[in-house]
Amino acid sequence: MGEKPIDTGIPPSRETLTAEMTRTAFQRRVVTHLNPDEVLERAIAFFSARGYRAGRTGRPNQVYVIGKREGVLPRVTAEILVQPNVGRRGATLVTVSGFGPQLREHLAAFVQELRRERRTS
Repeated sequence: MGEKPIDTGIPPSRETLTAEMTRTAFQRRVVTHLNPDEVLERAIAFFSARGYRAGRTGRPNQVYVIGKREGVLPRVTAEILVQPNVGRRGATLVTVSGFGPQLREHLAAFVQELRRERRTS
């Protein structure tokens, strides 16, 4: 992980925040044969176990992930969206996107977990 920034009491500029969000952005897609509801429940459990607040949004087939301060970012967020029956019957497309220095690593680990499971089943 990176060095902890020095807290000067002055909030970072919008340009600094935008640059950090761009630098730590994560977006991947993965195809799985899991049920869409199972993917969403796994995502909630996965991120909750790592200290993030996660839950279903008001939109169907979508989960939010919210975390506290990471680096200069006052809050980090991500979303996981599933689309059932994409391409071949029974295939589920999972889109994972978010930003944050540590959250980015956890998002990558979640995608790897889905891919690893796809290869073993």
